[in-house]
Amino acid sequence: MKENLDDKWLYTISSKQSLFQLNFKEIWRYRDLLLLFVKRDIVTVYKQTILGPLWYVIQPLFTSVIFTLIFNNLGQIKTGGIPPFLFNLAGITLWNYFKECLTGTSNTFTKNQNIFGKVYFPRVIMPMSVTISNLLKFVIQLGIFAAFYVYFVAMGHDITPNVNVLLFPLYVLMMALLGLGLGMLLSAMTTKYRDLNILVGFGVQLLMYVSAVPYPLEEAKLKFPKVVANLVEYNPLSQIIEGFRNMLLDTGMFSLEKLLYTFFISLIIFLFGLLIFNKTEKSFIDTV
Repeated sequence: MKENLDDKWLYTISSKQSLFQLNFKEIWRYRDLLLLFVKRDIVTVYKQTILGPLWYVIQPLFTSVIFTLIFNNLGQIKTGGIPPFLFNLAGITLWNYFKECLTGTSNTFTKNQNIFGKVYFPRVIMPMSVTISNLLKFVIQLGIFAAFYVYFVAMGHDITPNVNVLLFPLYVLMMALLGLGLGMLLSAMTTKYRDLNILVGFGVQLLMYVSAVPYPLEEAKLKFPKVVANLVEYNPLSQIIEGFRNMLLDTGMFSLEKLLYTFFISLIIFLFGLLIFNKTEKSFIDTV
């Protein structure tokens, strides 16, 4: 009799599931909802702004100019013969993708508590939609980088990508895994500790300065104390930024060993974030 009753249901929603479960079959079933959230994220962010999507262009350009003036002109940080503005723009372009993924997913539970409390759908769709929608911003900023790349080449600068450019999708994937994993972890923690929402923006700014965004790793080893230099070198974000510059500008250091290390750390952080996210999903409505 029990088997006959169970056969009536197409899908079963249960709290008894693996903490590491990422049900791709169920996510695929809700793909229309995922695309709807992606569209919502893209449309609503700048819907009531004056410049709209132009902020995608203004922010990295303005930041690159500031970094060039402060770190390269005033601080005399060398960029290995690469135009400092282009060097900084490369790091900022990839860093912005990580930052937007992290900050956009770090308040998933608190931001969507009303809809989570009323309708069932795979909760992981929310942070995934943020990560996917931010790819559009990344592509736009990558296009701006490409335009300045062509400009500096036309001006006679010896800039060429190398064979490592084939690893470009892998570097973007690692940045997405880090941003999504850390974002899901912070999202779970903010259900109990709302102060973290305030600290996220400040912490991200500090993290940028130990992730080799405004300087090459070689300069960090030469000028930083050994403890700080090691912290920067073994920061997976530093390795991604350095590898991204290496493939596009043929400058800096590339190590297959460090690449594997970075991919492993990115995967571990994503799985750990997913574990905490799935665990919090079952009881967050009582604490949010």
